[in-house]
Amino acid sequence: MLLEVEGFVLSVTPYGETSKIINVFTKEYGIIGIMCKGAMSVKSKLRSVTDKFSYGIFNVYYKKDKLSTLVSVDLINPLKNIKSDIILISYVSYISELVSQVLKQTCGKSIYDDFIASLLKIEEGLNPVVITNILEVKLLDFLGVGLNLTSCINCGNKKEIVTLSSEKGGLICKNCYHNERLVPISIVKFLNMYYLVDIKSIGKLQIKQDIIDEINRFLAIYYDDYTGLYLKSKDFLKTMQKL
Repeated sequence: MLLEVEGFVLSVTPYGETSKIINVFTKEYGIIGIMCKGAMSVKSKLRSVTDKFSYGIFNVYYKKDKLSTLVSVDLINPLKNIKSDIILISYVSYISELVSQVLKQTCGKSIYDDFIASLLKIEEGLNPVVITNILEVKLLDFLGVGLNLTSCINCGNKKEIVTLSSEKGGLICKNCYHNERLVPISIVKFLNMYYLVDIKSIGKLQIKQDIIDEINRFLAIYYDDYTGLYLKSKDFLKTMQKL
């Protein structure tokens, strides 16, 4: 069956001397494997448009639960800014691997929409830390470890909240506080905003750097403690963030 699907190349595997297999994240079919015959050849028109991080319309002979065969690709956005910046590449590598792991556990068209919107906002030049964190927050529900930002994680009290604990996974009230690290409660407001915001609608970001750093720190610890995911790209990203 000949299909035209929008998608993003998550990974590429050489096949034989001149071909390759690409895994493409699509809205309608999730991740599909596509055989690209002759695409490794220097003269092939498919060579560059089937590289990792290619975003376009893929015309394929689709086979459910089997390798599909590529006919042609029309790029939607070449993502030149991302592909020319090692820092941005590290962020896209991370969110690509993260989404791949999420899709092993669940599916949902909103995952695709949020993922693509995140890529495009990073390409536009918006702060990659903030965009990545927004996507991370939205994916927590799909991983079954969504944040409770309405009441104390211990007793359920909605008043006298004094801190947000990454180790305990939620808010801590005055009565349940036992020397946990104090973080600004204003962070809760931003995390709620991250949950609710439509990434496509973001035009500019006006968030103080200390708030950005605190949220990024909180989510890094929370993901390590509660998702069970180990992502090699996260280690690479951490290295890049230190530069």
